[in-house]
Amino acid sequence: MDDESWALSPDTRKPLPQLIEEKLRSLIEAGRFKPGDRLPTEPELASRLEVARSSLRTALQRLQLQGIVEVVRGRGWYVRATDVARGEEPLVFDRRISDLDLMEVRIALEGTAASMAALRATSGELDDMAKLAQAHQQAPIDDKDELLRTDEAFHAAVVKASHNELLGQLHQSLVVQLRAFRRNSYGTAEVHSRSANEHSQVAWFLKRRDEGGARAVMTTHLLGLYNDMATQVGLPGGSRTALTTYLSDREPEWHQG
Repeated sequence: MDDESWALSPDTRKPLPQLIEEKLRSLIEAGRFKPGDRLPTEPELASRLEVARSSLRTALQRLQLQGIVEVVRGRGWYVRATDVARGEEPLVFDRRISDLDLMEVRIALEGTAASMAALRATSGELDDMAKLAQAHQQAPIDDKDELLRTDEAFHAAVVKASHNELLGQLHQSLVVQLRAFRRNSYGTAEVHSRSANEHSQVAWFLKRRDEGGARAVMTTHLLGLYNDMATQVGLPGGSRTALTTYLSDREPEWHQG
């Protein structure tokens, strides 16, 4: 392939990972890489695009969340053999739907996904989720792109481990819509520490095949983000949802705050 075909857009208003994402997607849509094809290795891609591997991995993770590429353990990145890989956009929600509404749906969806993952995840997937939780914990607190990448990678892995394709498609659309708020939420070490600790708790329950615990901890984790979002938009406390404390195998119960 000629070098010019790998040149990134000169639009400096966009973050570098977004420019890489758009370039790789355009190559896939143009048929340079077809469904089922293996992409060049990360070092080769980084060299062709003349970018750092950290920015490349962020872009690949975003394409994975959109269902365009997937990673195969020990083999590398592949274009997904689905219609999505031919350029179809993720589900776009009505603009009148607020981020809070989207977040409430995400809470319900990921709680279910965590419960299913506790029952269905393979041993390899459980190991991967534990490693992704650790990677998020170790991400530099001043690198919002890396914090976002590792956060989304963990959540995507949990949903994927539910082995429900529809959950996966809905989740990737929700994540894309809420991405800007999530990135900007990483403003303090405290927020990152809370997020990392809760990821580790989810991984702990998943490893023990505890579907009730996994659901409750994931729900509590996302409710923290929901409350941060509600505070930012000035939603009154009485209009918010909350989660009762769970004991043993009790399911979490929703109520008005």
